[in-house]
Amino acid sequence: MSKPVPKPIDPAQLVELASATMRGAKFPCLATLDGDQPRLRPVSPVRTDGFTIFIANLRPYHKTQEIAANPRVELCYVDDSHNQVRISGTATVLTDRPLLQQIWDENPLMRQFLGSLENPLLLVYQVTPHRVRYMQEWALEYYDVPLA
Repeated sequence: MSKPVPKPIDPAQLVELASATMRGAKFPCLATLDGDQPRLRPVSPVRTDGFTIFIANLRPYHKTQEIAANPRVELCYVDDSHNQVRISGTATVLTDRPLLQQIWDENPLMRQFLGSLENPLLLVYQVTPHRVRYMQEWALEYYDVPLA
């Protein structure tokens, strides 16, 4: 079997290539640290604004303590063609009430399962990117995606 040859990538297309990969991925995986042990789990973002990702969470979940102890996280999106987007960033609890309300209004599953935006178990994390990287299937080379 011959080795696949990746298509050349125009740097001007990196933002669109990364965005398309993110749209095509069903569930990105979120990496956190539990002490010195990495933890990885699929998540379902409740909002995406460019490369800023919003993730709903419940306070009793273990990732709540992990993020409180070390807010540096990474999200990895992989689409059906095996293209990857990796977003390294910092997770903070979203406190912007109008934005929380907007996210709540846009997500019927949150409303169905949590009943109210006032549910004390609910947290929404905002992952602010520090670095975004894109890799085309089998290319084994990451490209830095511009953040602005």
